[in-house]
Amino acid sequence: MKKFTRFLSGMILGSVIGGISVLLLTPASGDDLRSELQQKVKDIQAEIKTAASEKRRELEEELQKLRAPVEREEGGESE
Repeated sequence: MKKFTRFLSGMILGSVIGGISVLLLTPASGDDLRSELQQKVKDIQAEIKTAASEKRRELEEELQKLRAPVEREEGGESE
């Protein structure tokens, strides 16, 4: 039981020291960090949407290229 108590007190003390050091060493306030993080998330979402739309356009173009010979063959058979 003595070892567990020492371990628990060490863990609590380490958590408190770690929390205080984070608060003291953080270069910006909490509001600033939250707004910066929100902006980064919005930027990432915009990049993902842009990449997805570009990829969709590329895939649609490729699909049209693949369909074109088939459509020509079907058109040639009916003539």
